[in-house]
Amino acid sequence: MTDPAQTLTPVPREPVDENLWLEDIHGTEQLDWVREQNARTEDLLETGDYPELEAEILEVMDSQDRIPMVTKRGDWYYNFWRDAQNPKGLWRRTRWESYVTDSPEWEILLDVDALAEREGTEWVWGGASFLRPADGKSWRRCMVRLSPDGGDASALREYDVDERAFVSPEDGGFSLPAAKGGADWLDAETLIVSSTLGPDAVTTSSYPRIVRKLPRGVALDDAEVIFEVPADHLMASGGFDDTPGFERLLASDRISFFDVQHSVWRDGGWQQIPVPTDVDIDVHREWILFRPQRDWELDGAVHRAGSLLAAGFEAFMGGSKELTLLFSPDAHTSLQSWSWTRNHLLVNLLRDVSSEIRVLTPPASGSAEWSAAELDACPPLHLVESYAVDDEDPEAGDDYWLIATGFLTPTTLLRGTIGGGNDQVKRAPSFFDESRLTVEQHFATSEDGTQVPYFQVGPKDLELDGSHPTQLSGYGGFEISRTPAYSGIIGRAWLERGGVYVVANIRGGGEYGPAWHQAALKENRHRAYEDFAAVARDLVRRDVTSPAHLGCTGGSNGGLLVGNMLVSYPELFGAISCGVPLLDMRRYTKLSAGTSWIAEYGDPDVPEQWEFIKTFSPYHLLRDGVDYPDTFIWTATSDDRVGPVQARKMAARMLAMGIPNVWYHEALEGGHAGASDNRQAAALQARSQAFLWRSLGA
Repeated sequence: MTDPAQTLTPVPREPVDENLWLEDIHGTEQLDWVREQNARTEDLLETGDYPELEAEILEVMDSQDRIPMVTKRGDWYYNFWRDAQNPKGLWRRTRWESYVTDSPEWEILLDVDALAEREGTEWVWGGASFLRPADGKSWRRCMVRLSPDGGDASALREYDVDERAFVSPEDGGFSLPAAKGGADWLDAETLIVSSTLGPDAVTTSSYPRIVRKLPRGVALDDAEVIFEVPADHLMASGGFDDTPGFERLLASDRISFFDVQHSVWRDGGWQQIPVPTDVDIDVHREWILFRPQRDWELDGAVHRAGSLLAAGFEAFMGGSKELTLLFSPDAHTSLQSWSWTRNHLLVNLLRDVSSEIRVLTPPASGSAEWSAAELDACPPLHLVESYAVDDEDPEAGDDYWLIATGFLTPTTLLRGTIGGGNDQVKRAPSFFDESRLTVEQHFATSEDGTQVPYFQVGPKDLELDGSHPTQLSGYGGFEISRTPAYSGIIGRAWLERGGVYVVANIRGGGEYGPAWHQAALKENRHRAYEDFAAVARDLVRRDVTSPAHLGCTGGSNGGLLVGNMLVSYPELFGAISCGVPLLDMRRYTKLSAGTSWIAEYGDPDVPEQWEFIKTFSPYHLLRDGVDYPDTFIWTATSDDRVGPVQARKMAARMLAMGIPNVWYHEALEGGHAGASDNRQAAALQARSQAFLWRSLGA
């Protein structure tokens, strides 16, 4: 009889990894190595006009003329603000009549700098969630989210905005120490908490496994578990829809990054919402919306991936399969987001990566049809987003915000009413001379013939002679779209120097909906990299630049993207800036939150999947004798999402191989963003921009 064990595919042996010691994130020897590399990099980059560059970038970030975006709660408009005097920030509020003036009068609710100094913790603001007041107006209690180091793990503390003070545990206030997860109000005396605190509370992806109902005054470990998921699922979460007349307790089992099963509490137990796990849902008042990530067959009808459909919530939960098609994608147009006002649905679309907004209106009593209209004509090559101001406001429930931006158009905030017009509320300042520049959209042909759009920003009188320092930016993952956006930082640090800035809309992103994303998943990951390389070649073919003057930059999944440019397309680039990156795809699932991304990249512990993963694992694709472009790798010690380990190991291996012109920098705080305040963010941006210009400038 054959031994069954002999028929199993053996798990591949770990490749030799001489840098495993760097995986001890906070080890003394490891941090000594980090400080040595930081000093070396700072000696190289923070010279010449670097101080002026960093100061110019910081001036943009600290500008008092930036638009203070607000969230409406009752009669107040809330904003979080950082500037030179308040680097950690102020949480504040004002009234509408004051907000629309050039100099609003703000009531300071929480000074995070003062809190950090008082408590001896480098707190980083993460937001606040309010308890709905009984009268619908006097919003007073909230749960404030604060990270001790800028990472995803955050403390949750109850706050009273009228008293402008935390509610102490001694007075019965809710207070949870730093952990991944979140909390939502069930009522004034109870929270719904998903947290990694406590025994057996963490999934293999490092996110919460259980959801508890936490009464005031009860320890979290003693709170009732109301929902849990298997440890090998990504995450459990719960929340309470407190919309008057439509209250419901909801929970979600996020099986993988793209698959989730939602449930609603009914008759003393959880009832699953009967849709496939790859159909996104949104429950609002009497409606439920559906957005399939893949084609969805229901009762003989096939609903296309990326479409938007609606049904009555109660009817659907009762077994009805009658859905109304609200939007169907085509080869050029995709659904990006939506927002409910009191009586309408705002739908934000992209058409060849330019915005289009539609207003959909549910049927009135006695009517079976939704109506549709275009909200406003959006300018081409711009991003315009709409969302509701406050759908429950009795007088302004159909008001909406409109935020418009473009590469050369400072952000503008408008407010309007559906069925009426809109008015400009605020406009961000200009930080560079846009009049000398122009925006173009081009399409590159990828290896399999796919047309890949990209935006090019540069001088109007650009001479096509291949000499221009060009910065190519991309992402290409997780269905995230790269869209037009104004950046005073890019304008000052790159465009005003005479450089060309390019954004590539490669597969893996969401610019053309789910199909564009899924075209570059797992074994097809190479398509994202082929797309990016095709854009690089097209820039050279059009004589915008040449490899010696072409650099690329990306962070997180974009760091993996440019890491693959480094190892697989080194001949196309003169410099690569690689931030908070994934790079060691053999061990990425064992580091920080890596397991959560298996649905995107595949599982390296499955031999058949490692066969394709190893083809885009930059750490394993470095080779002796290759002329690699100048390389700058940067990350943050406190990044608990991707983590600093992969960046450390890549830099260490390249340095040990004797590859010239390799630099590394690791911020000792700042989380996945690499910075926890404007000063740190300005230094991060200045180093990257200074590095690229140093390597690519004529």
